Amino acid sequence: MRHPGIDTVDDLFALLERCAGAWDTADRTGDPVDILDHDRQCAQLLRRDFPDDEELQVAGLLHDIGHVLFPGDDAGHGRHGAEAVRALLGPRVARLIELHVTAKRFLVATDPAHAAGLSASSHRTLVAQGGPMTPTETDSFRADPDFAAALALRRADDAGKVVGLRVAPLQEWRPLVERVAARRL
Repeated sequence: MRHPGIDTVDDLFALLERCAGAWDTADRTGDPVDILDHDRQCAQLLRRDFPDDEELQVAGLLHDIGHVLFPGDDAGHGRHGAEAVRALLGPRVARLIELHVTAKRFLVATDPAHAAGLSASSHRTLVAQGGPMTPTETDSFRADPDFAAALALRRADDAGKVVGLRVAPLQEWRPLVERVAARRL
């Protein structure tokens, strides 16, 4: 499957605007908010909790764009989003986007309370995404240099599904995204 690269911040924001009114499932049985609202909630939580990690915040803002790029590919949406932004935003942002699915598999395997708190949509997609990690996989993931950031992104992902929550408008995120993109040049 070809990954459409996003070459400019303008292109990226045009894609994010397409996330308004787009849902993680075609029949809207998934998360209770659209992808743009969800991604902004996630990014805002990460900005509050990790104010010095701009790459993590940007990853939160973009983590579900793969759902719009390749609708219906729940298992691959993290990888698709990562590949689309890698050249523009760098390897760490891309990696964190991809790891938000891996982190879900880890948390389901290691934290029964987290597993019980997953949304119905996250439970449904977990099977397609490989299910809970094995003990060997959890040990390997714990050694990953982005382990803590990936878990933070996943926890914000799970929390950022509140209907009616007021969050920063999309354009407020543009200076942050531009700074992260400028570091790639």
